[in-house]
Amino acid sequence: MTCAQLGGACDVIFTAETFDEIGELSKAHGAEMMQKGDPAHLQAMQAMMDLMQDPEAMGKWFEDKRTEFDALPDDV
Repeated sequence: MTCAQLGGACDVIFTAETFDEIGELSKAHGAEMMQKGDPAHLQAMQAMMDLMQDPEAMGKWFEDKRTEFDALPDDV
């Protein structure tokens, strides 16, 4: 999955065996981009923080992303 598919701001590709692993890769990338002060990523992080204010919406977002991850082919 890409950073953008996971709510981020770029096309960096993350590859992992599990959705939890891909989440960790995405978090590490986000932290790196935040440290660099990347405006697009900072904006995407703010949007995620806003989404987190609504637990129901955040749960739906995670469910949708997990479903999207699970539908991806294993050999990519």
